[in-house]
Amino acid sequence: MSIVTVQLGQCGNQIGHEVFSALCSDIRGTHGLCSKKENESYHDSCKERFFCEEESGVPVARAVLVDMEPKVISQTLSTAARSGHWKYNRHSHFCQKQGSGNNWASGYSVHGPRHKEAIMNLVQKEAEKCDRLGGFFTMMSMAGGTGSGLGAFVTQCLRDAFPTSFILNHVIWPYGTGEVIVQNYNSVLTLSHLYQSSDALLVHENDVIHKICAQLMNIKQISFRDVNQVIAHQLGSVFQPTHTAGEGSGYSRNPLGDLMETLVPHPEFKLLGLRNIPQMPENSLPYSTFSWPGLIKHLRQMLIANAKMEEGIDWQVRPPPPGSSIPSTNKPLHFNTSIANLVILRGKDVHGVDLGSFQDPSLYTSWLNPQDAFSAWKTPRAFNKYEKSASLVSNSQFLLKPLDSIVGKAWNMFASKAYLHQYTKFGIQEEDFLDCFTTLEQVISSYTNL
Repeated sequence: MSIVTVQLGQCGNQIGHEVFSALCSDIRGTHGLCSKKENESYHDSCKERFFCEEESGVPVARAVLVDMEPKVISQTLSTAARSGHWKYNRHSHFCQKQGSGNNWASGYSVHGPRHKEAIMNLVQKEAEKCDRLGGFFTMMSMAGGTGSGLGAFVTQCLRDAFPTSFILNHVIWPYGTGEVIVQNYNSVLTLSHLYQSSDALLVHENDVIHKICAQLMNIKQISFRDVNQVIAHQLGSVFQPTHTAGEGSGYSRNPLGDLMETLVPHPEFKLLGLRNIPQMPENSLPYSTFSWPGLIKHLRQMLIANAKMEEGIDWQVRPPPPGSSIPSTNKPLHFNTSIANLVILRGKDVHGVDLGSFQDPSLYTSWLNPQDAFSAWKTPRAFNKYEKSASLVSNSQFLLKPLDSIVGKAWNMFASKAYLHQYTKFGIQEEDFLDCFTTLEQVISSYTNL
């Protein structure tokens, strides 16, 4: 089944480009470390999922690019075409001359309705090119104006136009120190609107990825491109083909559907986080060896201690003893309770790996059977030059602190009516803000009480 990607705003378009580049370099690589037959079916499955073929033989990304300024889109289109390995469809983009000025309301209330028809026509055309449409993958930032405001609007339009398709929003959480003075407003508005129309939100935090670039990738001067490449590698590690059932079952048909089925058992809980290990500079790879038990042990501790990367994990955090019905407020400090987890293993000897430690009932909320709460996908095909790699997609309390912090900061500004006039002039009223705060307070409360 095919996925149509919708890239929104500067951030969404730059990350989208890196994602397609990562997918393409992965399937072109000869580092598959698996049988020829396995490699070919992996290759075909990835192509069907993310690209359509042209007569020229160059894969064309199944993507729609949307921005309110032309600069980033034209750069993205030409960089992809120059690579010679893949390209975007020349007609699948929409841009205007003036941006949204980091104003969510301008993206949502002005640009969205004004350009709805043109944007949705492009999406419809891409969807019709798919033999079987698996759903939509949107990429956007929460902090700006176009990605967040227009992104929230377009997500609602997708939900209306394709009521039975899966929609996964990939959202970039802004730097805590701030890129934009009104980023907390924009974030609160984006999240609460996406919560209404999306099936799940897959979140990457800029601060976390920045740390990975500095500490694991040893990059001295970190650019947005470095950050985006780490994000693209992590996304590729989830969305490249895998076997969702036992061996020999063929590659998964619908990655978005499988992801929702395994990770989103209840519409109140839609926030997904992603961890991927190992991560290191490419020139260190030949000198590194990894064992599955070691990777799994690290990944599990990253989950329960809510560590974002394999360095600096707090090994003191332990799950509560089984059978102790402690109210959630007295849980061991910093313990991250999960609703559902998915582990994805790629590389040699994957089928013998013991994942029993992830089925421990004490990791999960009491209302789900641990058998249903944990899934594993595997493939012997290595990913992106890593002989063995493991990813964890988790629906857990990992975003509670950042979410609480953003809502708190936005509320303080709202209480003093700071910058509100910038939103009211585009028709977003105080009641709309209050609705959004209510939605997110409910989400925070639900995750807190796991």
